[in-house]
Order: sequence, then C-alpha cells, then structure tokens
Amino acid sequence: MTQLEIHREALTHNVTTLTSKLAPGVRFIAVVKANAYGHGAVACIQHLQSLGVKYFAVAYTDEGIALRQAGVQDPIMVFYPEPHRFADIVTHQLSPAIYSKQTWDNVLEHIAPQTPPFPIHLKFNTGLNRIGFSPSELEWIFSESQHKNVRVVSVYSHLGGTEEAQPDAQVAQQLTVFEPILQRFKQHPHRPWFHLLNTSGVFHYPNHQLDAVRCGIGLYGYANAPAWDAQLQPVGHLTTSIVQIHHLQPGEYVGYNKGWQATTESRIATLPLGHADGIQRGFGHAKLQVWVQGQPAAVVGNICMDMLMIDVTHVACSPGDSVVLFNASHPLSEWAAAAGTIPYEVLAGLGPRVSRVWR
Repeated sequence: MTQLEIHREALTHNVTTLTSKLAPGVRFIAVVKANAYGHGAVACIQHLQSLGVKYFAVAYTDEGIALRQAGVQDPIMVFYPEPHRFADIVTHQLSPAIYSKQTWDNVLEHIAPQTPPFPIHLKFNTGLNRIGFSPSELEWIFSESQHKNVRVVSVYSHLGGTEEAQPDAQVAQQLTVFEPILQRFKQHPHRPWFHLLNTSGVFHYPNHQLDAVRCGIGLYGYANAPAWDAQLQPVGHLTTSIVQIHHLQPGEYVGYNKGWQATTESRIATLPLGHADGIQRGFGHAKLQVWVQGQPAAVVGNICMDMLMIDVTHVACSPGDSVVLFNASHPLSEWAAAAGTIPYEVLAGLGPRVSRVWR
C-alpha cells in the first residue's frame, strides 16, 4: 500500500545538474549513506554507475560491506570508520577516513605490506567540531602519512554553513584554516585530492571546488534553499492508500489521548503508516497535509505507531484511493518544514515497511 516511488529520470536530472556546475576534472563523489538517504543504496548506485559516477561514500563500515556484498566494486569511502572495525574495512577493501591518531594506529595495525598501498582519506576539523584531525596535528600526520603501506587518496574537511547567506564568518574561517593544510599536502610525495564542498557548496561556493565535491541530498532532489531546490527534481515520491473511512458526529474523538474532536459531521480516513514508517509525532495535529484526489487533507490527532488519520470531509474519496504525501508537485521540503524538520530526517527515517519501487 505504502511505497516510495524512485524516479530514475529525476536522479539522472540531478546528477546532470550538479556535474554541470563543476569545473573540468573535478571528481564527483556520490554520497549514498543511510541507504541512499532512504531511497535504496544498491539500486541508486547501479543507476549512478550507468551515468558514469565512479566514487561513492557511506557513513559506517556495515554500509560499505553491504555494498561490496551486493557487487559494488568501485571505490567506497567510509566517513566515520569505527575503531574496532578496521579488520573488516581492510578485508572488504573500503577506503576509511582517518580522523585521529587512534584511527591512524588502527589502520596501520590491520594492513600488511601490499601493492598498491592501502587507500585512505585524511579528515581535518576546521571548525565544524565533529570529527577530524586538529590543524595542530598537521605536521605529525603529514609525516606519518608517507608510510609505505598506505596511499592518501584525499585530504578534506566539512564546511558547517555552505547554505548560509554570504559572507558567512564560519565558512570564511574554515576556508582560512584549511588553506595551510592544502598547501602542505601539495608537497606530499603522492599528491592527494582535496575537497570541501557538499551539495550546498556546489551551488554557493563554485570557487572552492578544488579536486572533488561530495554530493548527498542533492542527488535526491534537495539543496537547502528554494532557488537551488528548483533546479533539482525529487527522486522519491511517497504515496499510500486509504484503509478505511469513518463518519463522525460532533463531539466524537479521533486517535489517542483525544487528539482531535469533531465540531461538525466529519469523514475521517485512516492511512497505513505511522511512527514505524518514519512519520514522526510532530506531523500530527494538522501540521501536515496530504493530497487526496488532488485536494489537501490535514492530519488529525496524534500519529500512531502504524497509522495516521486525515480529515476528508470535503473530499469525495473511498477506501483504496491513492494518497500523496510528497512528490514533484508537493515537495518534501514544504512538507517537512510544516512539521519543523528537514528532508534529510524524513527520507532517512522511512522504515523498511515502505516499499521502494523504481519508476
């Protein structure tokens, strides 16, 4: 009943749009973490490969292993390799981001002399203060990274506010901090790539593309600003269907904790998705509207674990009729904003009961 329709043409459009903004020679790293932001990583990668994408990135080790087991042979970068998983990272030939002295020791402990040397990436913390080497550790890791058993594929950092209005003081400071790191590693015996930009950065900071960019949410149709979103197409369209319709009299309630009370004769439709499918409590109480027969219908009462209810008093509809939660005409960015969240959270939260169907 409930499915996320994945549109190949939209994914193609987004890749074409994003890569068209890159200078010649700039590499495109497709971020497919969190099951390709809820869209299904393996199927997305297969289509991305058909478009010529050759580099992929995930968050954690198990995500990379799953892709290897599905037959993906292209380079897979692991942003946040867990210290106790380096044996698995080496076994499955993943490329970890090394971000601390501990992770440096971990990778050396598990690799053996090999040809070619084992590929790694070096992550620096320039002000986001999440993970990364401190700039004060630059000389130490520069020296260590010349170890014969490793090859530094790239040196990078993550900017904290590329979607903010320019000039942004935090981004400017991060660019300043990264510059001596970049200049030092240009002197590395095996010059690595450099990269800083995410999707918003591709749109907003074209002069800082360096050697590569990392695009995640933009692949799937969103770029954190209405003008940029307008250049992309939503890849996932979430639909469901009506399970049952109840006829309420004035004074009757809907859902847990008397979440909604009818003030007039009302028709309330039940939809088969709820918390377990990624629909958060914050979407209840008319903060969210869906579309039935082309007309808006508000969510009433509290979201349940497996179901939610909508007011269809004004809509001619029946059980089994299709309901649109978001699609190209009714963007997820607007849908999410109504509940005080963002597309990332909604897409990544869609549970396994939601079928992924390619169109």
